Amino acid sequence: MSDTADVPPEVLTAVGAKHRALWALGDYPAVATEVIPELGPALVEAAGVEPGDRVLDVGAGSGNAAIPAALAGARVVASDLTPELFDAGRIAAAASGADLTWAEGDAHALPYDDGAFDIVLSCVGVMFAPFHQRAADELVRVTRPGGTIGLASWTPSGFIGQMFAAMRPYAPAPPPGAQPPPLWGDEEHVRALFGDQVTDVHAEVRGLPVTRFATGREFREFFKAVYGPTIAVYRNVEGDTARTTELDGALLDLAARFQRVDGAMDWEYLLFTARRA
Repeated sequence: MSDTADVPPEVLTAVGAKHRALWALGDYPAVATEVIPELGPALVEAAGVEPGDRVLDVGAGSGNAAIPAALAGARVVASDLTPELFDAGRIAAAASGADLTWAEGDAHALPYDDGAFDIVLSCVGVMFAPFHQRAADELVRVTRPGGTIGLASWTPSGFIGQMFAAMRPYAPAPPPGAQPPPLWGDEEHVRALFGDQVTDVHAEVRGLPVTRFATGREFREFFKAVYGPTIAVYRNVEGDTARTTELDGALLDLAARFQRVDGAMDWEYLLFTARRA
């Protein structure tokens, strides 16, 4: 465990409250179901989830990975800092016949015993915990020795990583010591976070085909309406017409860079799996 994992409890509490409110904005389950539904099943397959496995999904949201893991026969806990997302998850789980447990939990301080799970997953979830070393150490701690950690994280150079780069000049200042979410999509960074706490590392950059948006404007308006971080950035410049117009343009430019002739986009992510040493 690295010394950089030491974050004062009062800072964790304040950041946790802020992030819970952030992800309760809009309608994140719409992103999970309409835009990136294939991401969770891909992670579950890569992590080798099997019947009877004890699985924890960290930053589970509405269950993009947790529900497929449960359908694979695992005993699943879907954990998230923002329990407001669980209502949509419970509806989706019931519709698919999945049986799992939904539990509030902060990735910086998971409320579980050491080695409590055979497999610990996070599908573009833990990457948004701003204190990376602290979160990585928690993922390792709750995984049993020899158990699997599986992560899917947006890369810095891919669409979502570049979206955060485009929004950064208009966003509120991050807390001291926070690291950018897309760093979790950089293999070297993730390997350094886990260090010798894991073995059998496999890291692969993949593209997720996204066909939800016919135009860049459609993408922008959808994310302005449903995606918490985008909503928060627009609120930060609310009342400043010039900066709002600049932000509008930056997101259209982003979409134009990534949209293919057929209208689809490839959203790049890092698929990372390892075993706890």
